[in-house]
Amino acid sequence: QVQLVESGGGLVQPGGSLRLSCAGSGNSFSTYTVAWYRQAPGKERELAAKINKWLVPNYGDFTRRRFTISRDNAKNTIYLQMNSLEPDDTGVYYCSATDGAGREYWGQGTQVTVSS
Repeated sequence: QVQLVESGGGLVQPGGSLRLSCAGSGNSFSTYTVAWYRQAPGKERELAAKINKWLVPNYGDFTRRRFTISRDNAKNTIYLQMNSLEPDDTGVYYCSATDGAGREYWGQGTQVTVSS
């Protein structure tokens, strides 16, 4: 089974930056569509960014061109670079992967808190 481990979250001031990492597993990981989702306190999970094996990205509306998703296939790792962070970006960020059969896998999440 695919395992996903997120890291890189923490406390940052408004206007600051963070880079989240998600380490995946499996010899087919580079072919999976991978994504980052945010779950804000009391809110439903929503898409931050996703990227497929062709490196075509899609971004959720709330990111407003402040975030960049990328992947390093040699390391089976995906990244979310977050710039110009705002308090409303606060939440638990989850990494997901969708395999060739359409099955979804999820990591445990990493907390991002934007506060002064």
